[in-house]
Amino acid sequence: MIEDFVKKAARLLGHDRIHVDKSDIWPFGRDASGSGHNLPGCVVFPDTTDQVAALVRLASQYDLPYVTRGSGTCLSGGPVPAANGLVISTARMDRVLELDFDNACAWIEPGVINLDLSDSVDAEGWFYAPDPSSQQSCTIGGNVSENSGGPHCLSYGVTSQHILGLEVVFPDGSVHLIGGKSESQPGIDLRGFIVGSEGTIGIVTRILVRLTRKPEQIQTLLLGFPSVRDGAQTVSDIIAAGILPAAMEMMDQGITRAVEEFVHCGYPVDAGAVLLIEIDGIAGTLDGTAGRILKIARDNRASHEKIAVNADDQALLWKGRKNAFGAVARIKPHYYLHDCVIPRTKLADVLDEIAAISAQHDITIVNVFHAGDGNLHPLILFDRNQPGEQEKVEQAGEEIIEVCVAAGGTLSGEHGIGLEKMRYMPLVFTRKTLHTMQRIKCVFNPDQRLNPGKVLPVRGGCAEFRQKLS
Repeated sequence: MIEDFVKKAARLLGHDRIHVDKSDIWPFGRDASGSGHNLPGCVVFPDTTDQVAALVRLASQYDLPYVTRGSGTCLSGGPVPAANGLVISTARMDRVLELDFDNACAWIEPGVINLDLSDSVDAEGWFYAPDPSSQQSCTIGGNVSENSGGPHCLSYGVTSQHILGLEVVFPDGSVHLIGGKSESQPGIDLRGFIVGSEGTIGIVTRILVRLTRKPEQIQTLLLGFPSVRDGAQTVSDIIAAGILPAAMEMMDQGITRAVEEFVHCGYPVDAGAVLLIEIDGIAGTLDGTAGRILKIARDNRASHEKIAVNADDQALLWKGRKNAFGAVARIKPHYYLHDCVIPRTKLADVLDEIAAISAQHDITIVNVFHAGDGNLHPLILFDRNQPGEQEKVEQAGEEIIEVCVAAGGTLSGEHGIGLEKMRYMPLVFTRKTLHTMQRIKCVFNPDQRLNPGKVLPVRGGCAEFRQKLS
């Protein structure tokens, strides 16, 4: 089956854009998570919408499961292919097609790297607001799939708030344009439905993104606290005071020390927790806001204060935060990560419970997270070469998820469900709701060839649903 597909696909794309050698396609069998590896049968590199649509129709002809892949930075197993299945890479679809500053938007292809888009419009005074920590390598197509967030999404919003339109190839090979430059669109919000659907509904081939004007002034505050609880209370108090910073990121002492040793960005390693806060706005208006934040921090026993107004100093502080995941290799060679979201008022209590889980299982857990919106990123550090470590870590991860859900939280803020968290979906959704989601997915992906076995832990295909429709 795969051999016949490859022959026809080669006539469509050319042999140089079809990879079947094991050494070439091995990296495409996994993502950045630890959610398993499946060797695909073929990886293809289209560069137009028409080619994507033709590949989808060809995959249907050979009943071949397929998945779309950007840079593979996903942290939930979303782009892990079916064994011997097809990977459609958007790596060659990396063009900025139109910049429309009058309407504050741009048409781009899905393979555009997140940070590259902001760099391409920086000289004109614009930027693209969603900024995942992997923004130097992740694609905006992948961000659309996972509805990615990032530090500055506290005030600017996650990916869905910055997508105005989409061109989508559905599993029947048809191409549809959804949304547009007008702020209001009639009918069912299919744009909002596709953003965050984790590549299970269609393949996005063009994206109309919202561009945002760069603020006139930025101040970045670095605060140190004796304990995580003090820092967490500061976050809640800042929001309760009616202050909405552009970003509020928090790190505990373990990750702070690793980051400082790695990046040398001036973080106080003696602090129990550090809080990185950015405020922006009209020039000359930020000092009052910074003063209010400092007072709140001092009321919560802040032990370290620094305000960076110089662009280079700000960039260095953010370099530390953006490299936090890489820095943990200084502690242990591997990590297991979740991204549950909890109410901000529960931050201190949940972090105490995570510390208790760490002690109970005798494992190291460090925390770095989007504190402003309660999006936790506990990193469970371990060495998978040590017998029994993987199982112990997975048990701790499950307990962390249960604690977060019990606190009124949910399973994921930006990394997605994919393979990794699928088994936990019944913790937050009833069986009836999960089946309703499956029925909706069956309308668009009735044969379940597109990214099969992800997100919804519902057994069986769509045959029953199709029968009801007929």
